[in-house]
Amino acid sequence: MDTVLIISGFILVIAGVVGAVLPVLPGPPLSWLGVLLLYLTDAVPMDRWKLGIAFAVALVVTVLDYVIPALGTKKYGGTKYGMWGTVIGLVVGLLLPIPLGFLIGAFAGAYLGEKMNGQASKNALRAAFGSFVGFLGSTFLKLITGIAFLVWFISIVWEYSGDLFQMK
Repeated sequence: MDTVLIISGFILVIAGVVGAVLPVLPGPPLSWLGVLLLYLTDAVPMDRWKLGIAFAVALVVTVLDYVIPALGTKKYGGTKYGMWGTVIGLVVGLLLPIPLGFLIGAFAGAYLGEKMNGQASKNALRAAFGSFVGFLGSTFLKLITGIAFLVWFISIVWEYSGDLFQMK
């Protein structure tokens, strides 16, 4: 059973890192679940304090993922149209077979969203930039969090490898 938990946990932690850049996956919560599965093995002693702190970090980062782009858009004079345009453009950019499509899509989506709201081109461009900067900031925060969970997961596996991988 431990092997299933370890493999499932690793898949979830990797999905959490991927979820840092894909808006359809909740990156930090997936990473946290992966680490939780590792702690549920017989070989790794439960550490509720570490898991509780990690849960709080995952929760805060997830909330900030929504707040940071909004603050970036608002700071640069954008509206909800620009924010939604960023998200839609990101998804479309991910589906297009072009290099860095998610970045191009996020920026273009924010710009088009603001234009649909009746903004002048200069204002729409400024708001798109703000939305884009906010998106990049929140993505960076999620990516750092996901990588931290991955490193934590690997360090636990390394520390308890003798107990985790012994033949029973």
